This record gives sequence, structure tokens and C-alpha cells, in this order.
Amino acid sequence: MHFPAGELEKRLTEFQVVEAADGQIVGAIGVQIIRQHALLHSEGYTDFAVADAARQLFWERIQTISAHHGVFRLWTQENSPFWVRWGFQPATVELLERLPAEWKHSGDKWLTIQLKNEEAIAALDKELEAFRESEKKRTAETLDQARTMTATITVIAFILGIVLIGVAIYLFVRRGFLPMR
Repeated sequence: MHFPAGELEKRLTEFQVVEAADGQIVGAIGVQIIRQHALLHSEGYTDFAVADAARQLFWERIQTISAHHGVFRLWTQENSPFWVRWGFQPATVELLERLPAEWKHSGDKWLTIQLKNEEAIAALDKELEAFRESEKKRTAETLDQARTMTATITVIAFILGIVLIGVAIYLFVRRGFLPMR
């Protein structure tokens, strides 16, 4: 595909490869993940007759990788009709605002697909954070109540101990166990 090998070599772990039964590489595609976004790039095939079959395998693998990395949205500038058939749409101006800054210099013909509803997940994250804060507050209140109860019980036990010692001394003196002077 005449890509700059030196540049791609540094990013070797980004690539997914499809092999034929005889072990020959049929195709490869790069998947770069930044935060909750993934970029499909540098797609190449040794024989374009098998490109769609290889893309089907790539698509399954990309979905798995995206799920494991918590990717919300996929982006590509690959212009194959395959990606459009699988739901990729031309990116609107509003969607391009979400494009990671690292990729904005790459041009303006972007296709994208939403894998997870970013707004719904953000709302759930806010609700979860509010729940965590309320639970922290409840836990702190419970600990304060436990400390107060422990202090109260300790004071009562101390007073009760002093009273019992006083009663014991009184009984010893009253019953004649201790000589009075």
C-alpha cells in the first residue's frame, strides 16, 4: 500500500491482520484508540477480491476491541462502501467537534459510527457520582453516630464503674471488712 514503513513500524501493535489458511497475510487495518474514540486507518489488502470478507472479520474484531476499551465512537477516512453498509455516516460539523484533536489535522472527509450513547453514559456517570457522594455522606454520618454511641457507652461504663467501686467500699466499711479509725 506504499505507506511509510518507518512511521507505521512505531505503531505496530495497533494493527489487526487477517491471514489466509496457508498463513499468508491477506489484509491489515490499524485501530488507534484515544480516550473513548477509535480510528480505523491504513487499511490494506494483498488481493482486493477478498477485501470485503477480510473487512467482515476486521469488523467483528474491532467491535470486540472497542468494547474492551470502552470506545464510544469509531472514526475512519477509509472510503470503502463496506463501512457505510455497516452504519458509518459522514461526520456532521457537530460530530467533528468530538473528533480527538490528535486526528483533526488528517483532513475533513470523516465517517463515524456511534457504538455507545455518550450522553446517556455521561448522565449515568453523573448519577453514579451523586450516588457515591450520598453513600460517602451516609457512611460518614453512620461513623459519627457510632463514635458518639461508643463515647456515650464508655462514659456510662466509667460512671457505673465508679459507682460500683463506691458501693463496694461502702459495704466493706459498713460490714466491718475494713477497720475504721
